[in-house]
Amino acid sequence: MSSILAPPPPGSDLKPVLGAPGVPLIGNTIQTMRDPFTMARKRYLRFGPVTWGWLLGQRTVTVQGPEAAETVLVNKDKAFANGPAWTYYIGPFFTRGIMLLDFEEHLHHRRIMQQAFTKPKLRTYLETMAPGIERGVGAWRPGTGFTFYDHIKQLTLDLATDVFMGVELDPREADRINGAFIDAVRAGTAYVRFPVPGLRWHRGLRARKVLEEFFRRHLPAKRRDGGDDLFAALCQAETDDGHRFTDDDVVNHMIFALMAAHDTSTITMTTMAYYLARHPEWQERVREESRALGKAVPEFDDLDRLVSLDLVMKEAMRLVSPVPALPRRTVKDTSVLGYHIPKGTTVVVPTLTNHHMPEVWKDPERFDPERFAEGRREDKSHKYAWAPFGGGAHKCIGLHFAGLQIKSVFHQVLLNFRWSVPDGYQWPLDTTSLPSPKDGLPVRLERLT
Repeated sequence: MSSILAPPPPGSDLKPVLGAPGVPLIGNTIQTMRDPFTMARKRYLRFGPVTWGWLLGQRTVTVQGPEAAETVLVNKDKAFANGPAWTYYIGPFFTRGIMLLDFEEHLHHRRIMQQAFTKPKLRTYLETMAPGIERGVGAWRPGTGFTFYDHIKQLTLDLATDVFMGVELDPREADRINGAFIDAVRAGTAYVRFPVPGLRWHRGLRARKVLEEFFRRHLPAKRRDGGDDLFAALCQAETDDGHRFTDDDVVNHMIFALMAAHDTSTITMTTMAYYLARHPEWQERVREESRALGKAVPEFDDLDRLVSLDLVMKEAMRLVSPVPALPRRTVKDTSVLGYHIPKGTTVVVPTLTNHHMPEVWKDPERFDPERFAEGRREDKSHKYAWAPFGGGAHKCIGLHFAGLQIKSVFHQVLLNFRWSVPDGYQWPLDTTSLPSPKDGLPVRLERLT
């Protein structure tokens, strides 16, 4: 049975948002988290691009398609706020991260943070990462059952400690910090959203304390000694008019930035590995491109020459968007595509499923990196057809760092290894939190001579 979210104002030509809310509070939460692709398609065909239902205890409007995404993400009339929406999901664990700030305060923090992502800084980060990438990938051991997700996740954490923190961690401390980030991320999609010992929400709160203590312990030295890492850059960042971050700001932004860089890059590289294992012709194509560079460690300007790898990376982000949904909360009555959305509504842009819409993408379930090549550019059918980094004022500030890290790692992997999966293998993708393979993506890893 369908129902309306709220009646439009009297005399308005706006349409009401329809939906099948299901059981209050629970609604279609379980089905949506387990099979978001099927649920999104069913709702789109039944109700159109704007529909509502109960999701994780909230009345939630889902807006599908690039036009709706543009309305929400560009946010011309400042009706959609990040902070209240993200706070519901991850606020206790990623307090006042850049994505949880809004309007003038967000722009103020972004202007300061931008000093840590200039081109000279990115060159420095790449130089800092290079030895860790070479060392980390070189330590992989060939064999059957090598779990790509687990190894790449460990590598991205190790790189993050080098590039973002500039702090050497012993294996036990690294495992503790890695575990804290995993618990903090997973807590955001907890069914029970209060601290019951042993459950996700409680583990997330405990993880936040671990991360705060870690960064506060190292912060005085970063303020004093500086360095080439992001931690030091945030401690020293200053706008032309003299604005700097407080200690609390630095800690909050570091916790959020490390999570964002660590998990999203892991997801993208795992997706690339999966599809390159299933499509060996593409694996050989990108490998030959890396060999053509003639160097084991690419420099900053070399990365633009890895054209095919760039296509694969973009297609991987389309097939499995690392951040599967972008929530907002309306701070006043507004509309999307002619549908009335009242103040106080949670609105979600589902990037994961938007990237699979047949109205936008040709044969969307097919791995086809050439769709991003010049001459086709399916992503150019609309400015928000492909939006893995979000858009508008909140577009991911680290998107260029993500690209150089992913290409640098895969360049090393391609030069050192060939990998494959059994015929007919399809990964069991877990979408209950950030997307990841339930089995860790086991591959047969062969070292190249």
